[in-house]
Amino acid sequence: MEYIKTDIEGVYIIEPKVFNDARGYFFEAFKQKEFEENICKINFIQDNESRSSYGVLRGLHYQKAELSQAKLVRVIKGRVVDVAVDIRKSSPTFGKHVMVELSEDNKRQLFIPRGFAHGFLVLSEEAIFTYKVDNVYAPQSEASIRFDDPTLNIEWPIDKANVVTSEKDLEGKKLEEAELFD
Repeated sequence: MEYIKTDIEGVYIIEPKVFNDARGYFFEAFKQKEFEENICKINFIQDNESRSSYGVLRGLHYQKAELSQAKLVRVIKGRVVDVAVDIRKSSPTFGKHVMVELSEDNKRQLFIPRGFAHGFLVLSEEAIFTYKVDNVYAPQSEASIRFDDPTLNIEWPIDKANVVTSEKDLEGKKLEEAELFD
């Protein structure tokens, strides 16, 4: 696997070595020892999966304080644009984001450390999205930042009128109003 640093410290794009032949393909999606040698020590405790249709935007989600989660995300079917926003107030990249396309074709993964809000937008007819997390889901600690907060300057590759999102996400706060990390 290739571990590619992004412009934000701690966020990595991971490109697996894919072996294709007449039968299809094979690749190793995660190797604990190699991950820890290249990125950080981590203990993923749960795998999650979602299915969404074109135009669905999930996010920008995070869990507060000690209940925050690091995530390793990828797409099994379809294509999404994935975004990680640095919400660590003391970070030199506070408020900045990384955007990367994840698809069944490129098989890329994105590692998002704790202290980030995360979201994705489905660009294909359907997408199956999976992610590993290093902490349990805690509804009392969940929060979200509006995907269209102008201070974030995220250029989602779809007209806002075509975005399908949840009522909960529409009630997300602007970055300046959100409860953030120090």
